[in-house]
Amino acid sequence: MASPLRVAMLVWLLALGVIAGSVKRADGAVPPSSMAKIRMMNSRGPYIAIVVPNSFEMNPLLQSPSFRADPNFPYLDILGRRFRFGKVENKEVIVVMTGLSMLNAGVTTELLLALFEVKGVVHYGIAGNANPQLQIGDVTIPQYWAHTGLWYWQRFGEGSNDELALESNGDYTREIGYLEFANYNNASQSGEEELGNLLNRVWYQPEEVFPIGGVPEVRQHAFWVPVDRSYYGLSAKITDLKLGACVNSSTCLPRAPRVVRVERGVSANVFVDNKAYREFLSSKFNATPIDMESTGVALVCRQLRTPFIAFRSLSDLAGGGSSLSNEASTFASLAAQNAVDAVVKFISLLAS
Repeated sequence: MASPLRVAMLVWLLALGVIAGSVKRADGAVPPSSMAKIRMMNSRGPYIAIVVPNSFEMNPLLQSPSFRADPNFPYLDILGRRFRFGKVENKEVIVVMTGLSMLNAGVTTELLLALFEVKGVVHYGIAGNANPQLQIGDVTIPQYWAHTGLWYWQRFGEGSNDELALESNGDYTREIGYLEFANYNNASQSGEEELGNLLNRVWYQPEEVFPIGGVPEVRQHAFWVPVDRSYYGLSAKITDLKLGACVNSSTCLPRAPRVVRVERGVSANVFVDNKAYREFLSSKFNATPIDMESTGVALVCRQLRTPFIAFRSLSDLAGGGSSLSNEASTFASLAAQNAVDAVVKFISLLAS
């Protein structure tokens, strides 16, 4: 007969094993029960995936008569994400919310494409506007996206012609260009003696990407990431879509918003509410929508060779300066609804 001490030790070891197994499952491995459900849902695919940053942007879609949740299997929760199943305009869809930021957008999209049979990704949300020719409520469809938050911050005292550290190794580049902080000194603009700026300049850097068709650990670089060519061509058919112009009976825009195809959009982990930086992004990159997620989704779709397009409805002129009450909080609900209307119309045109 085992001694009480040995029994106690055996119980302790068994308990430790159970805890370790639970930690392992919580640490990244998808539980077997979830994998069985994933296989079941994949047998109904492939799906159009709808990726959206936040709940206030997602809810208008879920509440739309165009969306019908799967009556038998409306959602599956995996690693903190909820994947919703249903139909939009009779097309099988998965809807997932990423949360704020490039990191959340990339992680969620990677998980989505790794687990589910997806034939294309449609991303939407609201965005700041860098193009004063457009208006709050307009829905933009950029042809290219870039991450403008990956910088090489140059040492004070070095000039624009000085080689960057590790540039010769291919780690960093001056090819894309830079932001010179001294250009925004008030003293230099007012005619006084130009001052140096300890912040010097930042050089914009491309992302390192590792496509599934490439050699593992051999990096490629991507700055401007194109959306899917066929999706972008199809989007031309929704530019005459009628969009909402009023938040309520007393708050309306001066003209009806439009769906506009534009050349470029940019993303970074920054909420841009600054007129000077908005104008820089417009003049330097010809950017229109400015957001915090789209390029994260675009980069993952590029690496996994999945068709991608993004619809971003303008909620404010970043940094202010328009004749409208230019607060994102005022027009966010209208912008979100207009983005949903554009996405629903676009999905209705996709082949089954």
